[in-house]
Amino acid sequence: MWFLYTLSWIATVLQVCFVTMAIAAGLYYLAELVEEFTAVAAKAIRYMVLLTLATYIGLFLFENMPLSMIVCGIVAQVSHLALLSSFPFFSFSSPAFLVSMLMVLVNHYLAFSFFGENYFPFSEVMAYFTICMWLVPFSFFVSLSANDNVLPTHTGRSSYSSPGEDDVVSNYFSKKQKGVGLLSVFNSIKDSVTPSKSTFKAF
Repeated sequence: MWFLYTLSWIATVLQVCFVTMAIAAGLYYLAELVEEFTAVAAKAIRYMVLLTLATYIGLFLFENMPLSMIVCGIVAQVSHLALLSSFPFFSFSSPAFLVSMLMVLVNHYLAFSFFGENYFPFSEVMAYFTICMWLVPFSFFVSLSANDNVLPTHTGRSSYSSPGEDDVVSNYFSKKQKGVGLLSVFNSIKDSVTPSKSTFKAF
């Protein structure tokens, strides 16, 4: 009896590891797609925002949701549309970004308060959180690495640039590996976890 119980725990740990690796691989693939097709990613995110807005309208018309949840959700989606105006570049001090981050916290608080006081099936709660709360912010999170693959358009020389930095394209490619996006994080993890070719040659 105890042996099978122990095996069940070992199998659960293995399943969690496999699911984690599958999610990481999927995120890596999505980040590469966003880097390769930035314009398509912007259109896809715009359609997601419009879908979420339509969902909020449907919740207002057909469900007994508090008006505060609907209004705050619509405000969040409008701020997401404002963020798309400079996609794939994001200014963390811009009003649209600050409003988006604030609305993420406010919407989660309102959602947890509402669903904590009113019973809904788990599938319906997850449907609300997935479509209305997580879909668009997750898309922006994956898209953070897209600006690492966009050539700069400003060719003016700054007052502190050295003479060897006149070539904007060369300077861009020399600094491209210093990105802070999701894909850069995965690449650094891959480089630190997987062995290099020189390691295999040593054997």
